Amino acid sequence: MRVIFMGTPEFSVPALRAVAAAHDVVAVYSQPPRAAGRGQKPRPSPVHRAAEALGIEVRTPLKLREPVEQAGFADLGADVAVVVAYGLILPQPVLDAPSLGCLNIHASLLPRWRGAAPIHRAVMAGDAETGVAIMQMQAGLDTGPVLSEARTVIGAEDTTGDLHDRLSVMGADLIADVLPRLPLPAVAQPEDGVTYASKIDKAEARIDWARPAAEVDRKIRGLSPVPGAWCEIAGERVKLLRSRLAPGAGAPGDVLGGFRVACGDGAVEITQAQRPGKRPMSADELLRGLILPAQLG
Repeated sequence: MRVIFMGTPEFSVPALRAVAAAHDVVAVYSQPPRAAGRGQKPRPSPVHRAAEALGIEVRTPLKLREPVEQAGFADLGADVAVVVAYGLILPQPVLDAPSLGCLNIHASLLPRWRGAAPIHRAVMAGDAETGVAIMQMQAGLDTGPVLSEARTVIGAEDTTGDLHDRLSVMGADLIADVLPRLPLPAVAQPEDGVTYASKIDKAEARIDWARPAAEVDRKIRGLSPVPGAWCEIAGERVKLLRSRLAPGAGAPGDVLGGFRVACGDGAVEITQAQRPGKRPMSADELLRGLILPAQLG
């Protein structure tokens, strides 16, 4: 099968490798290189680098609305396009160009968590499970019918980073299963249960210890590792990366021993954190060099 692959971040790389192992990937589309690092030199995306290592042509248009870009896409004569966290809106001529259309690997169980941050929002909302869905793309935001899905439980201490890695591999396995069986019947998404995973705003990341412990715990895990929930300790903005619910009670922000903190209802134990300019550390490591006040703000 002739496949166009469209993706940008690390999440998309396992799917690219799975597709390339079994099909003819005629081109990879990815976001243009971005300035990064101390020298602010343009750095190709993870998908871009993976495609070059596989010897596949990489295209990095700024947008796909120009007729010349749409013609170049159509000229590839693809049977299908596989889209995984690409980052550009696909106009209708692009959606229509492959004979079997464009398939999206989406990191949620649609119609729950359409949109930009489905993994973060699933953890922060306290969902019991999540998964990946293979969707036939339409012009609307994640509105297309679903061809296949796979599910996974969200564990009590799972972070967004944990689920990101797990769902990335699940998506790769699922698209590898779906492609050889195309065309497949697609099931329209139900009208009920639609939710939108809005982009994470950094203003959400400060911890409010007056909130219930379950909510604080979900926020810490849901925002880990990026952008990272945080609180201020001794004038430092400390990222809180892993946590769990813990016994104890007190005024919101009271330190109950170790890195266990009272919330509006119950308590949370921080198990991993990161000081500015330092690597992530276990709570025990962190507390060897940082003395917690009696109460966190």
